[in-house]
Amino acid sequence: MAEIIEMPKLSDTMTMGTLVNWLVKEGDSVSAGTMLAEVETDKATMEVENFEDGVVLKLYAKEGDSVAIGEPICAIGEKGESAPDVGGGKSADTPPAKAEKKEEAKKDDDAKAKDAPKSEEKEAGKAGGEKPAKTDAKDEIPVEEKKTDDSSKEDGDERIRISPLARKMAEEKSLDISAIKGTGPGGRIVKDDVLAAEKAPKPAPAKESAPAAPLSAADLLEEKTLPVTNMRAAIARALVSSKTEAPHFYLQTEVDGAPIAELRKALNDRLADLPPEQGGVKFTVNDLILKAAAEAVRRVPAINRSWKGDTIVQHGSVHLAFGVAVDDGLLTPVIRDAQSKSLRTIGSEAKELIKKARGKKLKPDEMSNSTLTVTNLGMFGITDFYGIINPPNAAILSVGATVKTPVVDDKGQITVGYRMKVGLSGDHRVIDGAVGAQYLAALREILETPALMLV
Repeated sequence: MAEIIEMPKLSDTMTMGTLVNWLVKEGDSVSAGTMLAEVETDKATMEVENFEDGVVLKLYAKEGDSVAIGEPICAIGEKGESAPDVGGGKSADTPPAKAEKKEEAKKDDDAKAKDAPKSEEKEAGKAGGEKPAKTDAKDEIPVEEKKTDDSSKEDGDERIRISPLARKMAEEKSLDISAIKGTGPGGRIVKDDVLAAEKAPKPAPAKESAPAAPLSAADLLEEKTLPVTNMRAAIARALVSSKTEAPHFYLQTEVDGAPIAELRKALNDRLADLPPEQGGVKFTVNDLILKAAAEAVRRVPAINRSWKGDTIVQHGSVHLAFGVAVDDGLLTPVIRDAQSKSLRTIGSEAKELIKKARGKKLKPDEMSNSTLTVTNLGMFGITDFYGIINPPNAAILSVGATVKTPVVDDKGQITVGYRMKVGLSGDHRVIDGAVGAQYLAALREILETPALMLV
């Protein structure tokens, strides 16, 4: 008997998944362990695994469809077996489409029956005689009259073949569905057709008298409405919750960036050109900052806490999250037990997690249960900013660019210096300003004397 594969719950907060890409097609032979599809959750893109040997009988969902947890996405069975009728499937030629046809036919029949007496009365009036006996509407209305220009726009829309999701999207975007070309079976309009119609250039209204004005730079900008992805929606929910529930306070310190830059240069000059088997590695400024952030927690462990409502938990390990910018937002992979890892290990893990994040391959457990977060915008030239706390952390560090600036040295002389600003956003329910200040002071000392993080 065929097995229905349903949309799995791939993260704790997931309620819907977007089917990004099918890795199989109908008719393919599959075995246990075969990856069937890539699904975008609220956190990352993950693969759906098959657990039965057989043949792909039916794909119920199309690429780009949003599917609720538990909804069928495909059927696996024996070769030649018929695919089950799932009713709620997403396939364009499954029962929902048939139901629409029946509903449309019923509405046509109701309209015919309603119009039939009027036609009889009109003919009777012309003849001046008695009203003819009521007959079947099908006999009275010629076929040509079934699609007349007198039908209302609403009735006309109802006869257009369009999926319920596509109709809803078109209404929300104020699109005329009669002008949308359907690419589904039988010319049915589906979600992708609505998105394509939205992106299509709109004809400019004709102007009879005014001469055409030359295009300005502003005219070349594209106006568009973007759908909210699962990831963007999850980011929005988490940050709104953090900003409204956690009373943020903000601190900032200025760090001499020269020592850490010199250490990085010295390490890379010695190690960057070596092959990996001989210890070759190339460090980034962010690697050194992550290591320093974990080391500073050893000195001020109170920063490593979480609010639990009726208790405050002080964590025994530093699970260090850091921000990675991706096309649709920001992901925060986590380096576990960072306080006990070497600079080399932290750098290696950070590179692997960044690669996974940009490829949308991070697993939920690689992005959860952090205790402290670092976000760095220095590579974009941003000198100072404050991040929004990443729940359930008590604080987030925000690191700016190292800039060349005039400074007063120990001898009172003005000289060229390299300064980096580090901000801290703290949750006042968990920590106070003194704890945040102590942590920033410890971090500054480590960054300005980076040899401390190597012992």
